[in-house]
Amino acid sequence: MVKPLKKIRKNIRIHREGTQTLIWGAVALAAFCLLFGYSFGFSSPWFLGLIIACALVYLIVVNFFRCPIRLFDGETEGIVIAPCDGRVVVVEEVDENEYFHDRRIMVSIFMSLFNVHANWVPADGQVRHVEHQNGRFQAAWLPKASTDNERSTVLIATPDGQEILVRQVAGAVARRIVTYVTPGDDCFIDEHLGFIKFGSRVDLYLPLDADVKMHVGQRAYGNETIVAQLSKK
Repeated sequence: MVKPLKKIRKNIRIHREGTQTLIWGAVALAAFCLLFGYSFGFSSPWFLGLIIACALVYLIVVNFFRCPIRLFDGETEGIVIAPCDGRVVVVEEVDENEYFHDRRIMVSIFMSLFNVHANWVPADGQVRHVEHQNGRFQAAWLPKASTDNERSTVLIATPDGQEILVRQVAGAVARRIVTYVTPGDDCFIDEHLGFIKFGSRVDLYLPLDADVKMHVGQRAYGNETIVAQLSKK
């Protein structure tokens, strides 16, 4: 497995998952404002207030779908990087009973409405397993969200045979998880893993001997922050 050479790419401001939402959102808000103006008068102070409110709502949605192009600047061998932006809410040993059926170190990153919601591949390797599971839509920061909520699970095997599990978890507002990788794909840091719409979390399950670099409360930046160093096999 040979990692492709990094190329300089044009900075993309809006993620492709947001294109249709932003287009139809703009049309709907414009139509609503025009209807309000025809009904109550375009010179009404309420019309100006509505314009300002709609503009603020639209800017929040635009901010949600922003997608910075980030290239990890460093050696990637044995490195696990943050798969998303957000705040670390869990760093602990847990029983992972859906795939490994053993103890793992779980690192969970919660994404608020104002974070970038693009997800990046956390480690170089090969995708061995991808599974989408239906579930509930509880608040993403709750402990049970990792096992009860709608989620998508991706298993990555590193070049030296270690396995990392990445779980995209829906939240109370999120209703769509997108996962781009498929079993058998070679995957690399700098590539997009997927996208979760409107508030959610991403969990990492690492080997017990991994050297975790993050702590609860710390901010993570997708494809930039080092989460852990895997031990050499």
